[in-house]
Parts: sequence; structure tokens; C-alpha cells
Amino acid sequence: MREPVERVDEQDRVLGVVEREDAIRNRWPHRVATTICRDEAGRFLVYRRPDGASRFPGHHEVMFGGAVEVGESYEAAAVRELTEELGVTVPVRPCLTFLCAGAISPYWLGVHEAVFPAEAVAGISADPAEVAWYAWLTPAELAEAFRRWPFVPDGREAFDRYLAECGDGR
Repeated sequence: MREPVERVDEQDRVLGVVEREDAIRNRWPHRVATTICRDEAGRFLVYRRPDGASRFPGHHEVMFGGAVEVGESYEAAAVRELTEELGVTVPVRPCLTFLCAGAISPYWLGVHEAVFPAEAVAGISADPAEVAWYAWLTPAELAEAFRRWPFVPDGREAFDRYLAECGDGR
């Protein structure tokens, strides 16, 4: 299998192992872990996906993440994805998990938060295959970006839920 994932039901119970592309094509729920990154000043890390990305090329996003591997927890996947995409390892805090209808296919989404200390902010080495551009935005700057820039729709929905259910995280 190229990228095996656990196919899950509407209660997030494992039904079996399938290829991620099969899960997406057949609209079978699987698991995805993401992290919303903040710095100690309360700014959010926002990035733009590369123009050659297979999904939502050139769109902006406020969450870093990807598929949960077989047997992996949401939290472990969130830490792994941050390390792969940003080149830093920081602890994450689970915030919420929900069944996301998804713009492409449904999936269970585990949303986490990471507060980056100054040394982690300085240590970011973003993977250019995943991140074309990034910046730390204040909440007001992020609100303006949401109005002006194209964002991945699932990420926007998850961010709104994060704000409603997890507060400001401080």
C-alpha cells in the first residue's frame, strides 16, 4: 500500500486498513490530525500551499497536518506532521475531534494547538513541498487574510470550531 490509513465509521471506530486514495475516492471516513500554531505573543502561523500541490494549490491554510498512520494516535500524528512540515518538534495540546464532511471526502479531524517558544519560531525550516510561504499573523491580520485570500475550506471550518470550542488557547 502506498499510504495505508484506517478506515473508520461515523463514531471513529476502525473498520479496516485501506489506501488513503481509496478512502478519498470512495468517500470512506479516515483520520487526519492537524495543529494550529501560535507563538507566545498570540500570533497564528499561516502558510500558502505550493502551486503544484495536488489539493488546493496556492490556497492558504492555518493548520498543519495530514493523515494519521495505521495504529498512530491523533496526537502522535500531529507532532509527526509538524516535524515533517516545519522541521521543529513542539508539544501539542488536543483541542477537539469531529467528523468533517470535507471538501473532497469525509474524515475525522483531530485539531491540536501548539504554542511555539521563541527558539522553535527561529528554528522553523519549512518543507518547500508543503509550504510555499508562511508568516505569523495577529488575530486581526488573520481575520483580514480570511476576507482577502483563498483558504482551504476545511481548515477554515476547523479554525472556527477551534475558536468556539477551545477559546483563545492562552
